[in-house]
Amino acid sequence: MSVPLWFFITCLGLVGIKLIRPPWWLIAVLLLGGYLLASSSLAPAIGTAVK
Repeated sequence: MSVPLWFFITCLGLVGIKLIRPPWWLIAVLLLGGYLLASSSLAPAIGTAVK
C-alpha cells in the first residue's frame, strides 16, 4: 500500500493536534514559518541538513 507523503503528514498533524492540543496561534506560526523558510535562501542549506 502506497500512501502519499502529504496525506501521511496531514494525518500525523491532525492526530498531534488532537492529542497535544497546542494553541491555534502556535500552529499558525509554525506553518507560516515553515512556508517562509522553504522559499528563502536558507532552503538549500536546510535541505542538505535534512538529507
